[in-house]
Amino acid sequence: MLAAPATTASGVVSSVASRRIHASQRSLSLFLRRRNYASSLSVPRHVRKLFCVQVKVPDGVNIEQGEEDETCELVNGVDLLIGEGEDTIHAYLLKAVKNNNGSGVLLLSDVFGFEDSATRDFAYRVACNGYNVLVPDLFRGIPWRKDQPRSEFDKWLQTQIPLRVSTDINLCTKWLIDEFKSAGISEKLGLIGFCFGGSRLIETLARDTNSNFATGVCFYGTRMDPSLCNQIQVPVLFISGDEDPLCAVSVLEEMERNIKGAKAVVYRGRGHGFAHRPESQEEDKDAEDAFVVTRTWLQEKLLASVARSIV
Repeated sequence: MLAAPATTASGVVSSVASRRIHASQRSLSLFLRRRNYASSLSVPRHVRKLFCVQVKVPDGVNIEQGEEDETCELVNGVDLLIGEGEDTIHAYLLKAVKNNNGSGVLLLSDVFGFEDSATRDFAYRVACNGYNVLVPDLFRGIPWRKDQPRSEFDKWLQTQIPLRVSTDINLCTKWLIDEFKSAGISEKLGLIGFCFGGSRLIETLARDTNSNFATGVCFYGTRMDPSLCNQIQVPVLFISGDEDPLCAVSVLEEMERNIKGAKAVVYRGRGHGFAHRPESQEEDKDAEDAFVVTRTWLQEKLLASVARSIV
């Protein structure tokens, strides 16, 4: 289970497959037999250094030049199998260790799936800022491949049955909530979605009758349904570019008007995917700004909710 910040976790981890843990076993402890995400998932060294700049180093720890990788150890990652039988889905959990703020984030990927390096990198970066980030396999092992002909996209998309995807999201949400409840910490989650995951974010928040989520961050959501706005009860941050053909600014403006507390941040001259697939991790100022805006939003909307629930 997840453990409260600054506590020592104990328990037994049962492995059901090489390098995987079955999350349905209630003896699960995510703090034992964990793998370092940066090394096991092949996050490039220069990317790890960049992400670690965002980490608040604990008091009394001195980081000298050449020791950037030490801070990367603030995040651990583990492969999970969530559910039972045919309903079992794969997911990655990235857990902040030393600077864990006690809050969880469910991250919904774009069509390239949860194993895509861009999605991994962004999730890792969020975790570096103190969060426990769960990234589920929304496509059951069959994401859209970059080498597939564009003419086949609609046919592939039809195989991703909306009811099955929403059921998987609900399953992962329940798993996170249960883990946090068992640990005695916040039961409020944040939700992040890219592209395909952005539209799933809107649907998930609209049906969130149990108020599991405190906020959402939607990156250039595609095929979003504005009619769902009046069902969403939490603030949503929308991030996109004004040259994105898949996410019209007019739709963002409509959703900003109709969701209480919503905010749309639109970057001039930017197209689809710029924030989590930047041209250069070191030099793309818009991508960096979008991450800072996201981080600030989570601090204000999610961490504030966590603090209130603890009190």
